[in-house]
Amino acid sequence: MKLTPSVLELDWTEVQEKIQRFIKDYVEKARANGIVLGLSGGIDSSTVAALSAKAVGGNKVLGLLLPEKETYNPRDMEHAKLVAEKFRLKTETIDITPALETLKKTIPIFDAEDKLSKGNLKARTRMLYIYYYANKLNLIVCGSSDKSETMMGYFTKWGDIAADISPIMDLYKTQVRELASHMGIPKELVEKPPSPALWPGQTAEEELGIKYELLDLILYGLEHFMKTEEIAKQLGLEKELVERVEERWRKTEHKRRTPLTTKLQYRTVGFDFRMPSTR
Repeated sequence: MKLTPSVLELDWTEVQEKIQRFIKDYVEKARANGIVLGLSGGIDSSTVAALSAKAVGGNKVLGLLLPEKETYNPRDMEHAKLVAEKFRLKTETIDITPALETLKKTIPIFDAEDKLSKGNLKARTRMLYIYYYANKLNLIVCGSSDKSETMMGYFTKWGDIAADISPIMDLYKTQVRELASHMGIPKELVEKPPSPALWPGQTAEEELGIKYELLDLILYGLEHFMKTEEIAKQLGLEKELVERVEERWRKTEHKRRTPLTTKLQYRTVGFDFRMPSTR
């Protein structure tokens, strides 16, 4: 197998249609009124919003814009509204700053200097709002995690990863960009550096320490059982870099699993007892 960008190429019309059928089928079988998602102005949530609107109609898709004062970015808000207008979604903007400030004051061990814990609190607070709307309005929570970040464990457990369905989780970040371009999402948004917006100035590639164009090829090789030595050789990389990516992938497996339990009976929930979801 040759690790070139061509291995990530797909028939984007077919991909779009397949994802839209998946979303539409799930919403119908769940007898839900539509979709709700966090609309951040980033490439992943914008792509999922567009797919959802195409699948069930924009009037059945609610995008929640959830700004807060520490990471407020007018351009992100502008991009979110641009996507909502183009694909005719419903939106609601909610400033979550008061909720975050209350949580900080009422958590006895809250540490303002612990950037990671504080950032994760922010991601989980956003999800509280999204799931409240889902419960109240009988909506399906549509996640926007992509394959690159999911494999790397680059998400907040019970935060941005939380969802009823995650339609683009089997597409690497560079593939999401291709699909977004195919669907007509504005170029400035497609090319914008991704960020979870958990603290000011945060960018995904800087934090991961690698460009997505390279990361996706490494992950593709690992997914297809290629040896780290072969991946490094083909991509002209130091073996240590590929091993570092593989190590992070393996070490974050706990974040991708449902809660483990002790195997005691004939069939065990989350292990060998799975049922089709019809809500």
